[in-house]
Order: sequence, then C-alpha cells, then structure tokens
Amino acid sequence: MGTGKKRITLAGAAQAEIEEKRSRFIGYAAPVQNEKEAHEIVASRKALHRDARHNVWAYFIDGGTHARYSDDGEPQGTAGIPVLNVLKMSGATDLCMVVTRYFGGTLLGAGGLVRAYSAAAKAALDAAGFASMEEYAVLKIRCGYSVYQKLAVQLAALGVVQDDAVFGSEVELVAAVKAERASLIEDLVREVSAGKGSVAQLRIEERMSKDTVAL
Repeated sequence: MGTGKKRITLAGAAQAEIEEKRSRFIGYAAPVQNEKEAHEIVASRKALHRDARHNVWAYFIDGGTHARYSDDGEPQGTAGIPVLNVLKMSGATDLCMVVTRYFGGTLLGAGGLVRAYSAAAKAALDAAGFASMEEYAVLKIRCGYSVYQKLAVQLAALGVVQDDAVFGSEVELVAAVKAERASLIEDLVREVSAGKGSVAQLRIEERMSKDTVAL
C-alpha cells in the first residue's frame, strides 16, 4: 500500500543575521517543492531588500537534480557557490536560501566574503530547523462499534493518526499511518472484525514525522 519514503527538509522558513566589518548579512531559508516556488521566494526577498547591495541566492531541490545559484554582483565564486555548498552539506533537500548584504563600507576580500555568506546561510538553516517528511497512507476504515472499541487502542499503538470520524449505523474513520504500515492496518481490521470491517486507501501524502531530526 506504500513505500514509506522519507526525506529531510526544513521545518519552516526562518532568517538570521550576522555582521562582518559593518556589512550586514541576512540569511533567509525556506522549504520549497519546486523551482517555481524558489524563484518566487528570491523575487520576494529582492523586492523586500531592494535597497541592499546584493541579494545572493541558491536552491537545492530533489536531491540536487535542480540546483542553481547567483552571486548577484559579488565576485565570482565568493557568494552563490558557498551558499549552495551550505545547502548541499546540510543533508536536506528542497530548500531555498537568499542572503542579503547591506554593504558596510569595508571590502572583505574573497575569503571574507566566502566565510560571511557561508556563516549567514548556516545561521538561517539553524534558525529554521529540519524536519523528517514521510509518506503516509490516508485510509478510510469502516467497522462496527464493538470492533471500533477493540481497534482504538491498537491503532494508536501503531501510530495511526485519526483525522475524522463519523458515527452512524457503523463507525467510519479517516486515519493516516506511515505508508509501510498500511498493510498492517488492513490485516488488523480484518482480524479484529472477523472480515466484516473494511479498509480503503484514499491517497498517499507527505506529513511531518514525529521523529526528532538533528543534522
């Protein structure tokens, strides 16, 4: 009923700021699903910081299948590539980063720029945090009331999340479970209900795992 694929991405959007010789570097990190979303984030950050000297950006999508960057006027190799490397080294995927620089009047040199852009990107990732996204099977379970009373505790023990319940002539649940456990739920309902209950898979969708992610 499902493969149970897992991916690591950002838990949410966040920003962080560092200062280097009076230049301000504002890193903004956000999870994205595709290149269109990434470009929209870049455009919005450029509009927000239109008075900044540089808005350097990078994104890393689908495990690097789609990966791009821009130095946005900084010397080649000192900004976009370091930011992209931070994304690659994070172990996560499907994320976009924009690092805005407000020039402080002092040149940092190539090495200084690499360190500053990398540090701002890393700080933004740390502020956002990481999440484990897993495939969940969304199921419709139908059974009698006596069966439901027996099932409730066992379903919870298997990590089933109840999204909705309708109590009519029988109990109808909409519930989600990690995809690799979907067949276990089908077997459980069949066993407890003596074959009278039913389980239908409505869809497979990604949900945030309850597992703690530390990268």
